[in-house]
Amino acid sequence: MAQASYGQFCPVALAAEVLCTRWTVVLLRELLAGSTRFNDLRRGVPRMSPALLVKRLRDLEQAGIVRRVASRTEPGILEYQLTPAGRGLKPVIEAIGIWGQRWFEADVSLQHLDPSLLMWDIHRNLDVTTLPPRRLVVHFLYPELPAARRQWWLLIEPGAEVDLCPVDPGFDIDLYVSTDLRTMTAIWMGLTTVRRAMSDGKLVLTGDRQLASQMQTWLGLSPFAAEKKLVSA
Repeated sequence: MAQASYGQFCPVALAAEVLCTRWTVVLLRELLAGSTRFNDLRRGVPRMSPALLVKRLRDLEQAGIVRRVASRTEPGILEYQLTPAGRGLKPVIEAIGIWGQRWFEADVSLQHLDPSLLMWDIHRNLDVTTLPPRRLVVHFLYPELPAARRQWWLLIEPGAEVDLCPVDPGFDIDLYVSTDLRTMTAIWMGLTTVRRAMSDGKLVLTGDRQLASQMQTWLGLSPFAAEKKLVSA
């Protein structure tokens, strides 16, 4: 790893030499969430430069935490898979997330908003088992954002992965979701609910009534949303 050794035999110090470089824990969060390809990892850590992402992946590979393997579905494509040592970090990363959810005030949590990261997280956590077995398109609109980041589409095909589209996929829209980025992020993080945001006039749902009424269920939410704040919200 790039940082100098702490020069201690303590396992905490040894682990910190690997895990405590900038972006490493966030990158591990993405790998544990299921991202295996370089471009998908980039979408999960959009503020991390490609060059630094390459370096951190190389560091994790040298530490025996990830390995590069050939894709089983696309010849010539490499994927990054967690080794047993990497998978063993799951409770560590989860514990860090739980601690952050519990002990950081809501205003601190909502200071750094990013529509691409939010929509990437939403798309891979949808509970598709609660949705009708047909193609569905959900259009998210954040009116306050610049045009290039204002609109997002979730394309849900039965038996297939959910696709996140930054441009109109060209299908009929089943549900329009209009809100501001802070409100949608707060819903995703469990700091408020769909019903409360609608009651406050901060969220407008237009279209399929069943989809609208069940949004709190199929939205999925953050893995840490169930954790209650232990500081004032």
